[in-house]
Amino acid sequence: MIHFEKISQQQFLQEYWQKKPLLIKQALPDFISPITSDELAGLALEEVFESRLITGCAGAAWSLRNGAFTEQDFLNMPARDWTLLVQGVDRYIDEVGDLVSHFDFIPRWRFDDVMISYATTGGGVGPHFDYYDVFLLQGTGKRRWHLSAKNCEMGNYLAGVPLRIMDKFEAEQVFVVEPGDVLYVPPKVAHHGVSLDEDCTTLSFGYRAYGACELFEFMDRPCPDGMKTDYYQDPQWRDIGQPALIPDSAIRQAQILLDIDSVQFAQFVTKLDAMDVQTLQLFEYENQDEDFDVCGRYQLYSVCKIAYLQENNAVRMFVNGEEVEFKGVDKGDLMDFCNKRRVDSLHCSELAKQLFEQNLIFLM
Repeated sequence: MIHFEKISQQQFLQEYWQKKPLLIKQALPDFISPITSDELAGLALEEVFESRLITGCAGAAWSLRNGAFTEQDFLNMPARDWTLLVQGVDRYIDEVGDLVSHFDFIPRWRFDDVMISYATTGGGVGPHFDYYDVFLLQGTGKRRWHLSAKNCEMGNYLAGVPLRIMDKFEAEQVFVVEPGDVLYVPPKVAHHGVSLDEDCTTLSFGYRAYGACELFEFMDRPCPDGMKTDYYQDPQWRDIGQPALIPDSAIRQAQILLDIDSVQFAQFVTKLDAMDVQTLQLFEYENQDEDFDVCGRYQLYSVCKIAYLQENNAVRMFVNGEEVEFKGVDKGDLMDFCNKRRVDSLHCSELAKQLFEQNLIFLM
């Protein structure tokens, strides 16, 4: 788990989450990145990964290219001032996916994916802001981050640039990070990272924003004009060791935006996007000939989104936008699986068998 240094985990949740940035020095002491820059470049050669190459820096032209790339593309890159971004690395690299559990004091159903960047000296993507919460874990090398809450407005972007780079940017905080450091950046706080080394990697753990219009679209309703820029705001979280639980407080927050019940909200937050649906189909295809192992240890597919509700002493589980029902399964085992995303068929045979039959798990 994250070492919060001078503050407690609960203090972070109360005072920083979705409010203000925080640098956590040596949040993961002695951290060694599970993926090297060469391995990341190798992933960018594959069609299944969404990857981008960004060249440029302050005072110079910016360029953007989308992958998949070739080895020659990397050989042709300049010595400095460029960045490689690879999205969704946690979907395919278990060692990266396992790192997400360090942040499970935030509900897992709020998590989106892990993007990893590699940058040469001077490399970055320019000052920008978005509506995500993000934990930026430094993997290798050093990076200087500039942060600001000023001028975070939709019209404040450079014209004629293929990236959303802010035109006016005035740094209010500056941090230099090293391997094992984590920088938390809340929504609508601009951040601008510049590599200080020729081998700088950063792992970005993103927690997506729920736009009001997304919720209205999911409910098949038109989004009111006055709400098109509104976003779901988290309640005051408490870490209760159940990252897959959707508490009543979260549902009440969604109901501030529109009339939505607990089941509909659970379906919404676990729904996969189109790219993740394709990834899941690929995983299912690769494991279609496997037989159930009564002594096996299984895990949920990395791309799956899972959550549960506790209602009237019952547990209702949702996976990938659908409620999944079980027969003869202990609710404690069901919650344990949702929270850990793993199940031992030797001890929870009926649960493991039904999950296997629904093609949601695979052998570890």
